[in-house]
Amino acid sequence: MTATQDTYQTAAAAGSAATARFRDSGKLAGGKEVDVERVNRLATRAVKALNDIVLEERVTYDEYNALKAWLIKVGEDGEWPLFLDVWLEHSVEEVATDHREGNKGSIEGPYYVPDAPTSETPMTMPMRENEEGTPLVFKGQLRSTDGSPLSQGKVELWQADAKGLYSQFAEGVPEWNLRGIVIADDNGNFEINTIEPAPYQIPTEGACGQLIAAAGWHAWRPAHLHLKAVADGHELLTAQLYFPGDEHNDDDVASAVKPELMLDLQDDGSGGKVTTYDIVLDPIKK
Repeated sequence: MTATQDTYQTAAAAGSAATARFRDSGKLAGGKEVDVERVNRLATRAVKALNDIVLEERVTYDEYNALKAWLIKVGEDGEWPLFLDVWLEHSVEEVATDHREGNKGSIEGPYYVPDAPTSETPMTMPMRENEEGTPLVFKGQLRSTDGSPLSQGKVELWQADAKGLYSQFAEGVPEWNLRGIVIADDNGNFEINTIEPAPYQIPTEGACGQLIAAAGWHAWRPAHLHLKAVADGHELLTAQLYFPGDEHNDDDVASAVKPELMLDLQDDGSGGKVTTYDIVLDPIKK
């Protein structure tokens, strides 16, 4: 079963939640010292690129005013985190991690919530009794790039449910549903019991959906598990892991799918699935 537009909260509600989470994350740049030359370079290039588009495409005043109206709506709907995370973050992530020798990462997305429940391995994700969906065992080993196991490292997982809904961003879903952190054992091994998530559409009744409809795009994200992994002395890895055969692996609206992030699913013999995904982290360079 996949999520459709009517299963979501309103885009304004979901957008406001994403905006509030970003404010609470401490990532707002206000008050921090900035490099004036860097701001000048980036802002100048961005403005020039937009002006070049106007001149090359001969943008009309009707189109210009439609853009202004749409930008206002993005703010009113609280969808700037959604817009930026869907259409821009994948490039920022690529720049931020292109030095790494360990596992490939991908975007965090707008639906991360810190301070999820924590448990030692093996862990069962917080979920409702009789949670819908195919049971899935996600396991592996945390290692450093030299092959040594990372004792007591942490693997955090969050995901949509079998209807494509995220807890804390959709009505009627328990607060920490399908969000959890597992502490690996002394050999870096971890195991998490969860369910297979569904592919879903990003909220389409707000400004981002308006852009998608006007451009004739689709709003689908393939099914995926969100992951953060960290261990002492190593860089934090943020990734999304994907399921073979999903029809939107090749045309993800967020352009976040990479071949290295594809899971290898096996039948567990009792109607569920099991997958092993080892995680290699890069040491922090001093």
